[in-house]
Amino acid sequence: MNTTLKLMSILFATILISCGGKDDKKKEGFSYEKKAPTETTVQTKTENIPASKRVDLKTKGVGPITSVNLNSEIDQEMVVHGEDVFKKMCTACHRADKKFIGPAPNGILERRSPEWVMNMILNPEEMVQKDQLAKDLLIEFNGSPMANQSLSQEDARAILEYFRTLK
Repeated sequence: MNTTLKLMSILFATILISCGGKDDKKKEGFSYEKKAPTETTVQTKTENIPASKRVDLKTKGVGPITSVNLNSEIDQEMVVHGEDVFKKMCTACHRADKKFIGPAPNGILERRSPEWVMNMILNPEEMVQKDQLAKDLLIEFNGSPMANQSLSQEDARAILEYFRTLK
């Protein structure tokens, strides 16, 4: 017991000695003064916004679709067909209302032109190669490219009509 007490005392003394005697650097205190930034960076607004949230209604993308006419009324028959195709072909990677492997299509027509959406559905490989927004989406979604489902233009148009109902 006496030996244990001596060893504990020596250990405690060693710890105390090793902790003391060093010159502590003076820590910078709290200050109300603003400090000048060490470097200035200029960032454009699009760099701060993720590609999935970026609004670009002018770009039509790369592919066979150059013009799409959307009627003021939504074609319910086309919506049913589009929803069916979407559920069969797209839900492996997309959820209508939330981010999954790919972006959610709800509200997509508030951010993209109808032509861009259809070209992305019909021509995803070339879109990722030549369209900057598609490239940015690929990066945002961890390099998971959209698979080409070999859909017809009619199926892609029906999916677009279904997307019009998603808010």
